[in-house]
Amino acid sequence: MSTASVFAPRPLALGTALLCLTLSSQAQTASTAPSQTAATADPAAALTAAPSAAGSTEHLGRVQLTGNPLRSQQLTQANSALSGDELSLRRASSLGETLDGLPGVAASYFGPNSNRPTIRGLDGDRVRMLSNSGASVDASSLSFDHAVPTDPLVIDRVEVLRGAAALLYGGNAIGGVVNTLDNRIPKAMQPGLSGAAEVRFGGPAQERNGAVVLDGGVGSGSQGWAWHADLAGRRASNQSAPRFTADGESATEVRNSAARSHGGAVGGSYIFAQGYAGLSLEDYHNDYGVTVEPDVQIQMQRQRAATAGEWRFAPGSGAAELLRRVSWNASSSRYQHQEVEGSGEVGTVFKNRGKDLRLELEHAPLGPSAAVKGMLGLQMERSDFSAIGAEALVPSSQTRSSAVFLLEQYAAGPLTLEAGARAESVRVNSAGDAADAEEPRFGAASSLRFKPRSLSLSGSYRLSEAFSLNAQVNSSQRAPMFYELHAQGVHVASGAYERGDVNLGLERAKGVDFGLEWKQAENFVRLNLYRTRFASYIALDATGEEFEDEGERFPVYAFKSVSAVLTGFELEGHWHLPAQLLPGTQFAVSATLDGVRGHNRQTGEPLPRLAPLRASLALDANQGPWTARAEWRLSARQNRVPALDHATAGYGVLKLSLSRQLRIGNNEALWYLKLDNVGNQLAYSASSVATIRELSPLPGRSLHTGLQLRF
Repeated sequence: MSTASVFAPRPLALGTALLCLTLSSQAQTASTAPSQTAATADPAAALTAAPSAAGSTEHLGRVQLTGNPLRSQQLTQANSALSGDELSLRRASSLGETLDGLPGVAASYFGPNSNRPTIRGLDGDRVRMLSNSGASVDASSLSFDHAVPTDPLVIDRVEVLRGAAALLYGGNAIGGVVNTLDNRIPKAMQPGLSGAAEVRFGGPAQERNGAVVLDGGVGSGSQGWAWHADLAGRRASNQSAPRFTADGESATEVRNSAARSHGGAVGGSYIFAQGYAGLSLEDYHNDYGVTVEPDVQIQMQRQRAATAGEWRFAPGSGAAELLRRVSWNASSSRYQHQEVEGSGEVGTVFKNRGKDLRLELEHAPLGPSAAVKGMLGLQMERSDFSAIGAEALVPSSQTRSSAVFLLEQYAAGPLTLEAGARAESVRVNSAGDAADAEEPRFGAASSLRFKPRSLSLSGSYRLSEAFSLNAQVNSSQRAPMFYELHAQGVHVASGAYERGDVNLGLERAKGVDFGLEWKQAENFVRLNLYRTRFASYIALDATGEEFEDEGERFPVYAFKSVSAVLTGFELEGHWHLPAQLLPGTQFAVSATLDGVRGHNRQTGEPLPRLAPLRASLALDANQGPWTARAEWRLSARQNRVPALDHATAGYGVLKLSLSRQLRIGNNEALWYLKLDNVGNQLAYSASSVATIRELSPLPGRSLHTGLQLRF
């Protein structure tokens, strides 16, 4: 069971802590692992999360499930996962900022509130955002100033697939996948009562956060009912920064960057020997300022109902001769946000109603030695999107997609091979201009159909006990999004007039990924090399034209298909130093280095918003209940930018943290203190869109503390 850790008003934060203490004193059962996730609860998964005794650090097995539906011991695709204490100490105000700095992962960084993860230089609808492996319905890919409706303080675990995952999750995963996991639909029995609570204060925006999470159940053995409830919130002021100049004025805080959010969820499952079946309901609100428009606030709400379940067939039963398991995941979401002017007038309202269904059938092992495992999957999604108001640059639209995919795996000794295929059908319907439109822009109603296809072949080979190789080749296709087809209007977030193209075809890419890993006990070194070549890359390129609106002139950008290539590498390592350095203290060193280059093959111009060469070096020290960490993050100067952008200076940022495992009564607790950007270094993100970069530098020096109680 993980800790959620967000919050808003101070009285409610104090109430949360008091409630946690009261409940913990009444708990009659031993506490569970503090970060047991949906993946942990799955009996078929190898992930284990042992309760951390006071004076020890929580350790979690590194098992990736998002790209590993067959539960293989060796994953052939580059991946990262955050959970437990590691996630607690990395959490930031947005999901993109939380993941920024992982190998190959950066953030779009449109101020402190709107950050989508970018993977290997790809962002927007090339990175698939998932919630418990289901679709995350929002409007974040349409515009940089639209936030992802996920608060990183309430999730148990984040899994990241780097590189094309279109085979399993569709064309929108052509660059990778980010999957957030929680326990809102329990997968295992949780007898009695357990839970966690957390309060956090400080940071560059003087945050006041808190949350409480409860899990329980009734039953005996492996059968009964399990339930979950969580309540969380966050309040933040304008983000502080080193002194900088924006719009000709000197400032030490990012204007209009304050935020307030709150949310909660309930869920339950029936657990039985062969699996589980459950559902959950959640409601999330987020009100935040838009830095590029100093008088505009976005008021967001997402409501989501989800169901998930799994049936595992017992060996020896009749059905087990054909099937190993059947699992499903379905959700229905209602998303809306309205952009409110300083006068209180609502400018533009965005709505997205979405439904998705995912069904997986894993067949029984085949062959003389049962060396072949595989699965057949079905995925269906629908989205009804509308934007009404002054800044509506797209027409109302409907997107319908359905797909079938097949994955087969062969394992023999040190060799594992995987092959798969996916066939999709996508229909994009545009409502066109309203009948009473004063200035028609979108034309008549239309319907466009696309049929993306994806193929993948990958393998891993264990050279020895310490060394292993993995490689993947893939061919992925993505249907253009409704805004790439039909956009027609001024986009304030990008400071441009954007024009879609209804004649766009499929985005097509072929990629190669090669990895080498050395691992002994907890020490490892991993190297990944990749190259992705787009025969058709849907780019937003300048046309050289200008558009005048109410006396203001905007450059015109058009979506068009170009040939492009991306090449990069990721290197990461972790070493435990000899115990003789300081008796009683364990030291470990971690390091990362990554870089990506991409360009338009027709013009030679660099692709926009690519992160520069980045490196990090960290030293961890553990002595009894205390853990200290010093991390130095480096970013090189980014000179390779498109003609209408400008270079971003390099920087180095030092981060320090101190944490202590505690016992409060019979319950475990974690106290932590974080000091970020110790040198108060002024820095800007090269992966930000140019209109926001100078207005919103990265956070300045800040102190953040929190207390997490597990019972």
